[in-house]
Amino acid sequence: MAVSRTWRQPRPPTGPHPIRDADIPRLNEVFSEAFTDRYRRDGLAGVRVPHLNPAVWRFAIADANRGAMLWRDERGNVVAFNVAHLSGTEAWMGPLAVHPDYQTHGLGKAMVGAGIEYLKAAGARVIGLETMPRTMDNIGFYSSMGFTPGHLTLTVTVDAEFAAPPPMGQTSMRLGGLDTGEIDGAVAECLSLSEALLPGYDFSREISLTEELALGDTMMLRRSGELVGFAVCHSVPLVEGRVREELRVLKLAAKDDQAFEELVTVLADHARRSGTRRLAIRMQSVATENYRRLIRRGGKIRWSDLRMTLEGFPEVRPESGIILSNWEI
Repeated sequence: MAVSRTWRQPRPPTGPHPIRDADIPRLNEVFSEAFTDRYRRDGLAGVRVPHLNPAVWRFAIADANRGAMLWRDERGNVVAFNVAHLSGTEAWMGPLAVHPDYQTHGLGKAMVGAGIEYLKAAGARVIGLETMPRTMDNIGFYSSMGFTPGHLTLTVTVDAEFAAPPPMGQTSMRLGGLDTGEIDGAVAECLSLSEALLPGYDFSREISLTEELALGDTMMLRRSGELVGFAVCHSVPLVEGRVREELRVLKLAAKDDQAFEELVTVLADHARRSGTRRLAIRMQSVATENYRRLIRRGGKIRWSDLRMTLEGFPEVRPESGIILSNWEI
């Protein structure tokens, strides 16, 4: 007896839904599949993108808060996600990915659009993201969403090494080495410095989460008692199952070029003392002089990303000093 069958198109994914820590294994699967497929289409068929460290995911989810969003198919499986971060008035999206099976169906535009709307409503004045500079499809896609290509972000590594005694009047400290009653005041000092350099920039949440989740530390540099620089850095491995190899700087603020130079010395020393081989700083190429300072120290270029910002929400630079804000986790 013949039975007629009615073929039903799958229902479109639903979202955005909030990301929970329990979603991390599926996020890793989508992340790996999407970026492995991206490399394959770029001609790098032998590259397999590994899973990220769950500790790094937990940091990203907590940092993004309501900006951590995902989409599910009709079976409840995660098929796309966008982790949209807000640090005061500076905002950026990443990581974000759509599973290869759900690409070219408009989900990417819906996902990026949801992130943009969330960040606008949250009061962002800078909205950006980073993508691989060789990937024309990605650049074209984000451009169609209103993003404009800017400068490169170059991951520069410097060998870890013990520092010589500091000059007279200069001191450095770890936030994690302070007494409990001193931490809030130190975080407030960091906010005052970033606000003085770029009004609206606030890395307090990243500083606090780094301490709470035991991912690394915040190094603070003083000159004659005044805070002139700080850097939020993570020493946990970025990739799941890997050994600890480098100290990654996520956020950095320095009052002037001298403070930047001295802070890099402090960070290279901290990298050595924390058991990592090198210090990694994601340096925006537009910060020409400080980029040259890293190269003169023997810095090596490990990776490059293209920085893109949304029309009407451009990145700003301080009139003096330097702020480096990593738009990746």
